Amino acid sequence: MQKRNIITICGMLGSGKSTAAKRVATALGYPHYSAGDFMRAMASERGLTIVELNLLAENDPAVDREIDAKQKAFMDSNNNFVIDSRIGWFFAPDSFKVFLNLDLDTAGARVFGDIQAKKSERKEEMSETLIDVKTRLSERLASEKERYNKYYAIENYQDPSHFDLVIDTKVNDIPTVEQMILEAYTAWQAKV
Repeated sequence: MQKRNIITICGMLGSGKSTAAKRVATALGYPHYSAGDFMRAMASERGLTIVELNLLAENDPAVDREIDAKQKAFMDSNNNFVIDSRIGWFFAPDSFKVFLNLDLDTAGARVFGDIQAKKSERKEEMSETLIDVKTRLSERLASEKERYNKYYAIENYQDPSHFDLVIDTKVNDIPTVEQMILEAYTAWQAKV
């Protein structure tokens, strides 16, 4: 399979996908894109939260198809970019595929802290307590797993075998994650 200059970054909620993707893109001089931005925009247009949009998508395949069609068309016709996307690796199998792993407790704490710090930007995700956030993260993960299996026959989008690089972001900070991705990407590009 021919390689393209695309890095797809997948990971657990709160694992630092977007932050890592932005930093890697900047370091490489590539633009950064996020599938989450497409989902947030669609949720906002429909007056829904991300969780509500995910639940709607479980029974309305048009939601996923619309987002995924835009993403796939973009990925098929462009090169030299970084995207954080749960199934970007699936749409661009010729990309360098990264998974950022993180346990649910740490993810919940990070997302809760981010929501509290960015109340105006993330008002659709507001939760009163850390327990609420962890519950919503669990629901969202279950919803995504169900849909990806149903629509694309992906049994577990987080399976390490899908990826060229897996990093635990509980024990690696963002600068370290960035460096690990850049080094592994350079090595991957050099392999014939």
